[in-house]
Amino acid sequence: MKVAGWVVQKPPEPMVLEQREESPGPGEALVKVAGCGVCHTDLGFFYDGVPTRMAFPLTLGHEVSGIVVEAGEGAEDWVGKRVVVPAVIPCGKCDACRAGLGSICPKQIFPGNDVHGGFATHVRIPAHGLCPVPDLDDPAVNPRGIPLSHLSVIADAVSTPYQAIVRSGLKEGDLAVFVGAGGIGGFGVQVATAFGAKVAAIDVAANRLELVAGHGADLTLNAQELGFKELKGGLKSFAKEHGIPTWRTKIFETSGTPAGQSTAFGLVGHGGYLSVVGFTAKKLELRLSNLMAFDATAQGNWGCLPEHYPPIVDLVLAGKVVLEPFVEMRNLSTINETFEDIHERRVSRRVILVPEE
Repeated sequence: MKVAGWVVQKPPEPMVLEQREESPGPGEALVKVAGCGVCHTDLGFFYDGVPTRMAFPLTLGHEVSGIVVEAGEGAEDWVGKRVVVPAVIPCGKCDACRAGLGSICPKQIFPGNDVHGGFATHVRIPAHGLCPVPDLDDPAVNPRGIPLSHLSVIADAVSTPYQAIVRSGLKEGDLAVFVGAGGIGGFGVQVATAFGAKVAAIDVAANRLELVAGHGADLTLNAQELGFKELKGGLKSFAKEHGIPTWRTKIFETSGTPAGQSTAFGLVGHGGYLSVVGFTAKKLELRLSNLMAFDATAQGNWGCLPEHYPPIVDLVLAGKVVLEPFVEMRNLSTINETFEDIHERRVSRRVILVPEE
């Protein structure tokens, strides 16, 4: 099948539309892309020199939803099914996978990194990691009429904070603090709320804080207006009011900025937990002994295991995690302008690029 994809020849030169032949091999599926979200990581590859594992020229994009139109031997049952393509697809067979550590699988497939990604009409990927999507035309299943294209952001923006929250052991009545309320942070606020936690959000943008205040955040703090001591004091007062000790406080760094990471680390208290979810290539100076002195835990989070995807789809279709106010739809042909708009911070929502028919 002829596939058209926007190819990065040499970043950050403008991407060019090219055609190529794609045919799924054994165990593979060819997915017709309904939508592909633009992630901070894509911009890292394009603008910041973050290396991809497949050399350029390469089609980026790893937040993909679509319909399987062709499949190789052993994957034929997927043809015709609506799917979300996980951003990280472990092999499922290596020692790491068998040990339950699929996130560090050395043979994992990351679309737009290991193989051509979703800023294209179609993407070819291993079928074993696909997440099936139920019949969206059935009002009983999809009462809000969510289109398949919107579900693309599940593949990273929703699933990554979901896995981080699951790993943290967050329970009802705990306090979840998100440092960074845009993108993954905005969806993380909603997931944590669905888990029954009290939720606080910290950001430098008033519009992002206003949005999450209407979708689960019990407390919002503007880091542009408040110093670190005031941020910490506001959280301390909120936790005291609700009887939540520091060891029941889970902090999620979702800004992907040095300032956000410094703030998140500084908020860790006795027996506390820090999840590093956002990414920046920039270095940061920390007093690591805080973890020792507070007997605290810091943990990174890479992507999300495919087995978590079905319950995430359920949360979205049930309306416990809403997508529409947090996303913006654009035609795939606007990809170069869209990358520039996001890079220059002219966009506040998660952009989903939709291939033209």
